[in-house]
Amino acid sequence: MKNIVILGSTGSIGKSALEVIKNFPHKFRVLGLAAKSSINTLERQIKEFHPSYVAVYDEKAYEELKSRVKNCEILYGLEGIHKLATLPQADIILSAIVGAAGLLPTYEAVKAGKTIGLANKESLVLAGELIKKEAKRSNAKIIPVDSEHSAVFQCINGCNKPYIRKIWLTASGGPFRGRKKHEIENVTPQEALNHPKWKMGKRITIDSATLMNKGFEVIEAHYLFDIPVDQIGVLIHPQSIVHCLVEFIDGTYLAQMSEPDMKAPIALALSLPERLPNVVKPIDWTVTTKLQFELPDTGVFPCLHLAYEAIKIGGTMPAVLNASDEVAVEAFLSGKLKFNDIYKIIKKVMDAHSAYSANSIEEILKADSWARKRAKKEIEG
Repeated sequence: MKNIVILGSTGSIGKSALEVIKNFPHKFRVLGLAAKSSINTLERQIKEFHPSYVAVYDEKAYEELKSRVKNCEILYGLEGIHKLATLPQADIILSAIVGAAGLLPTYEAVKAGKTIGLANKESLVLAGELIKKEAKRSNAKIIPVDSEHSAVFQCINGCNKPYIRKIWLTASGGPFRGRKKHEIENVTPQEALNHPKWKMGKRITIDSATLMNKGFEVIEAHYLFDIPVDQIGVLIHPQSIVHCLVEFIDGTYLAQMSEPDMKAPIALALSLPERLPNVVKPIDWTVTTKLQFELPDTGVFPCLHLAYEAIKIGGTMPAVLNASDEVAVEAFLSGKLKFNDIYKIIKKVMDAHSAYSANSIEEILKADSWARKRAKKEIEG
């Protein structure tokens, strides 16, 4: 039986992971759960899964949960989350905290040599080189949980890398696929949050609508698989059945396919080297009779281009990309920015930044902090 720690248990990935664990109680035990402040959801999870440890980032939420729950050790703040990320008895740390907040706990788990199910793509976007270097030193194992990266992981496992010509990551195209630039200028947050295929948190859903999320996935794939960024492409695939295509030098391809359900990559990350039965429903090929693919329109969705630009510049630029995107998306959701202005703010911040090679997490966080302040200044005008 594997002991599982879930960092970000009240988010969409955390909830899906707990569904998998619930269906296979003989395979997994919940050792620890961590959340920011959603203690009502967290309290229900504690009652159902009986973790030994719980960590709450927000102080007020921590005090409230302590008054409600007595049957497990409740830890506070970033220090508490780091303790969960490095528990000696943990077999797998599922890193599912949203955004840059997931970087430090992920890095602590890597330093401790843990096996990490990585759903927090920002960790590699911000600090890919540092995390790779530390994982090599500590023998940490990183298993991708994003559906596209899990798909690539499955397709190239045991493959000789020189035989790979290109990796294609797929994207549904989001709610505005096929629209012209002027047609999405005045879309509302509610329209942008109406993703056609996936149910996710607000930030990642907006990033999917701008295609920035796919740009982050390109950066993540570059670090996960040691593939040059020029050999990583993006295809719009509205059915979301094919999660990646791996193109080989002989002109042949491998694809990984399933119904769009995050429980599939989560279950695989938790169960490796096994596969669990009946995790998601099989594809009904009498209903799914057409698979479409097209190249993304970066004229309408230029955020994808910014991600390629950031990783090619390297150094601290991907951290600046992520930080300015977080701030711009938050501003859009609160009505302070128009949809197309998300790109404009990110580009202004990137243009103002002189990227440098970061030799520590502290330097990454310094660039992140600078970018957030600069983005807020650009938004305020």
